[in-house]
Amino acid sequence: MERKTDFYINGAWVAPTNANEMEVINPATEQAFATISLGSQADVDKAVAAAKDAFQTWGWSSKEERLACLNKLKDVYKKRWNEMAEAISNEMGAPISMSGAAQVGAGYGHIKAFIETLQDFTFERAFKPDVPEEHIVYEPIGVCGLITPWNWPMNQVTLKVVPAVAAGCTVVLKPSEIAPMSSLLFAEMMDEAGFPKGVFNLVNGDGPTVGAALSSHPDVDMMSFTGSTRAGTAVAKAAADTVKRVTLELGGKSPNIVLADADLEKAVKRGVIHCFNNTGQSCNAPTRMIVEKSVYDQAVEIAVATAAKASVGNPAEEGRHIGPLVSQMQYDKVQDLIQKGIDEGATLAAGGPGRPEGFNRGYYVRPTIFTDVNNDMTIAREEIFGPVLSMIPVADEEEAVAVANDTPYGLAAYLQTGDQERAHRISRKLRAGMVHINGASQPAGSAFGGYKMSGNGREGGVWGLEDYLEVKTVSGW
Repeated sequence: MERKTDFYINGAWVAPTNANEMEVINPATEQAFATISLGSQADVDKAVAAAKDAFQTWGWSSKEERLACLNKLKDVYKKRWNEMAEAISNEMGAPISMSGAAQVGAGYGHIKAFIETLQDFTFERAFKPDVPEEHIVYEPIGVCGLITPWNWPMNQVTLKVVPAVAAGCTVVLKPSEIAPMSSLLFAEMMDEAGFPKGVFNLVNGDGPTVGAALSSHPDVDMMSFTGSTRAGTAVAKAAADTVKRVTLELGGKSPNIVLADADLEKAVKRGVIHCFNNTGQSCNAPTRMIVEKSVYDQAVEIAVATAAKASVGNPAEEGRHIGPLVSQMQYDKVQDLIQKGIDEGATLAAGGPGRPEGFNRGYYVRPTIFTDVNNDMTIAREEIFGPVLSMIPVADEEEAVAVANDTPYGLAAYLQTGDQERAHRISRKLRAGMVHINGASQPAGSAFGGYKMSGNGREGGVWGLEDYLEVKTVSGW
């Protein structure tokens, strides 16, 4: 069993102040495969002090210096691609094919995109061409605390660490304690890439201890958090006393509107497969399929047939199957919500409670579809974070938009229609940070983030870089 109990602080691997070991569980086997240590306030203090000291030089480094380190990171990341795929698969259950292509690939795409963003970004500029004496300067905000989740580890780590250090900030990363191995490997990559000591630091730990210590620390200038809305509000409250900047990427209950003029076969199949991707453990998963009544029955038939072809399998094996959920806690939550859907009167059209046939261990669940769902049901309101799709019939476009927006969340929305002008009209009405029309994907470098209780701030591209920058105006330049 792997032992990775040290933290990466000030350019070195150091033992925790107080040993507090925790086993990391492989969700496919329910067996421990690694041991880490959970940190404390003292460990956070050490890491923040290192980052604060490093900021005195890194904060004034040139764009060329930062680009050199980031380009080296890109090369190191690519070289160790297969190691990263294996780490992610072991810690959170992503099938190895998907782990390499999507999980690791997302991180690589973000590193490349931020390098391009940094190359093109102007840190100093005149206020207006005809007012040259008013000078605008973008400066790094300082020491940043970064808290990342377990479901897309490298996607989120690279969306935070890379723009922060590109901006000239120094960072302390707290990855999820459930899936920490990929981040420990990423720390090795940062070291190999030659970032100066203290620019990047990593302390493992839980939210109530390490997360709270970072969020309330007086020498941390900014917190960036991705995770549940409940935990995100805790970060914001802890950060309030020191009036630090807080960006949050939180939960979602994303609608997928399927109108009668869409290519129904493609639209419904695509929606079901997307909902089940990553075993449903994506904040932007299209979990509410809102379908016009005139084609609803046909859409249900297509969805059920698609679910029947969705296979569940061992994440260590190559293929397009679905892996397990990440943990016993997540498994229990999904099972409870599936039962809640049944109890509240939704029709169980595919899947249901329990493990799939042939599995007696591992946090595997049955890909599940509920039909005849109304938007007041628990399964239509709460983020399930499992492969569970709710299909909701609506009369027309107007009702579809109303149901889509009737949620406390506003991360992503999906729209299927054969009329592009109609798509433009509806996309403007949807209260979500990202709208995907007819299966269009979002390229690396685009803005990722949401409205309402899905958070604030944007990750990716120039928007992600600017989140880590202060704006200074200098009059009389």
